Amino acid sequence: MLTYPNISPVAFSLGPVQVHWYGLMYLFAFLAGWGLARWRASRPAWIAAGWNAQKADDLLTWIMLGVVAGGRLGYVLFYDLPAYLEQPTEIFKIWNGGMSFHGGLLGVLAMIWWWSRREGKRFFDVVDFVAPLVPPGLFFGRIGNFINGELWGGVTDGPLGMVFPTGGPLPRHPSQLYEAGLEGLVLFAVLWVYSSKIRPTGRVSGLFALLYGIFRFAVEFVRQPDPQLGYLAFGWLTMGQLLCVPLLAVGMWLLWRPVKA
Repeated sequence: MLTYPNISPVAFSLGPVQVHWYGLMYLFAFLAGWGLARWRASRPAWIAAGWNAQKADDLLTWIMLGVVAGGRLGYVLFYDLPAYLEQPTEIFKIWNGGMSFHGGLLGVLAMIWWWSRREGKRFFDVVDFVAPLVPPGLFFGRIGNFINGELWGGVTDGPLGMVFPTGGPLPRHPSQLYEAGLEGLVLFAVLWVYSSKIRPTGRVSGLFALLYGIFRFAVEFVRQPDPQLGYLAFGWLTMGQLLCVPLLAVGMWLLWRPVKA
C-alpha cells in the first residue's frame, strides 16, 4: 500500500489571499499549452498552413476562457445541478474543485468554432492544431484533484492503494494518478508524435477523442462515482463513461472517414 502525501490544498498565502494548488495547476496547464502552441506555430509546416505566434496567442486566450467557463458549467449541469441551485454562489468557488472535462471540451470547441469563423479557417484544422496541447492540461488537472484528495477510486487491496483523508479508513485506487498518466502523459506522447507532420483534416482530433474516450472509460471502472449520482445503470455505468460514448463515436468517425489532406 502507498502512503498518501496529504499535501495542503493551499500552496501559499499572500496576506489574506490563499493561493490553492488547484488554481496553480490550471495556471501550469495554460502555460504548458501556450508554450507548446507557440512552438508548433513556429514550425515550417504550420507556418505554411497560416499559423504564427500571434494567432496562437489569440486562440489560446479564448480557449482559456472556454476551459474555465465550460468546465465549471459542465460540472454544474452534468454532475450536481440541484446542489448548485440551492447555493448558486458555490458555482464561482472553483478552487474547491468541481470541473468537468466534457464541459470544458464543449467550451473549447465553442471558442474554436467562433475563432475559426473569424479567422477564415476550417474548424477541424484548428482543432487538429489544438488537440496535442490538451493532454498536459489534463495531467495538471488530475494532479490538482490528487492534491485536493478528491475523485479517488474504489476500495482496493492492491499495492497501489492509498488511504485518502476524505475516503474513509480503507485504501483506494489513486484513480487521479491513473488518469494523469493515461490522459496526460500517454495521450500527449501519442498525439505529439502522430501530429509531428500534417495529417488529413480531422485525424489528430479523431485520435484524441478516441484515445481519451478509451482511457477515461477504462479508469471509470476503478474510480468511485460521484456520490450524488452513483452508478447510472447496470451497477457499473458512470456519468463519465456515458459522456465518453459520443467522444468514442466521433473519434472513430473522424479517423476512418474518407478525407483529403
